[in-house]
Amino acid sequence: MPFELWVVKVGGSLHGTPDLKPWLHALALTGGGRLVIVPGGGPFADHVRAAQRRDGFDDLTAHRRALSAMEQYGRELIDEQPGLRPAATDGALHAVLGARAVPVWMPAAMAGDTADLKCDWGTTSDTLAAWLAARLGAAHLALIKSAPPEAGRWPARQLSAAGVIDRHFGDHLRTGRFRAWWLGRGDHRRFADYINADGLPPAEILSV
Repeated sequence: MPFELWVVKVGGSLHGTPDLKPWLHALALTGGGRLVIVPGGGPFADHVRAAQRRDGFDDLTAHRRALSAMEQYGRELIDEQPGLRPAATDGALHAVLGARAVPVWMPAAMAGDTADLKCDWGTTSDTLAAWLAARLGAAHLALIKSAPPEAGRWPARQLSAAGVIDRHFGDHLRTGRFRAWWLGRGDHRRFADYINADGLPPAEILSV
């Protein structure tokens, strides 16, 4: 592809907030053929956590249900913003990108039971986005968080200890060739600058 591909994880913490719609509009406006959206789990994943505590099913079952939770959130994103399209496989993702549209990744088919993902709660949509970014050969991964970023270069282990990202994210950042960025609720105003290479986000996540 003649452009630098971005993978953008839309945090579940934006669900039900006034920040979600401006972000989706910015991604649809600037990202056609240039970015893939990874939905977070949001309240749908919280229901899976609660169900596992109540019913005691194993982590692999919880992982698969959490993937379905991400897909539920993804469908809400698609319903909210025209121009977003679901895509569940490598071929479908590339087909949507080739049509100059923005795919929303539906992860269950690709990430349900694969040896290079740890199927526990240390793997959330953060790590899944990093896994997908490496698989697609993306140049950049952006994690949109409700926690406001501070400018600087942040080690993944520090952000994981602070609860900003999950436990396994750094492992996939080390093995990928992409740069990872921490974005906040208001960064949709500058996203066009970032994806058009007119400047990069001020908060970078490092693999160390």
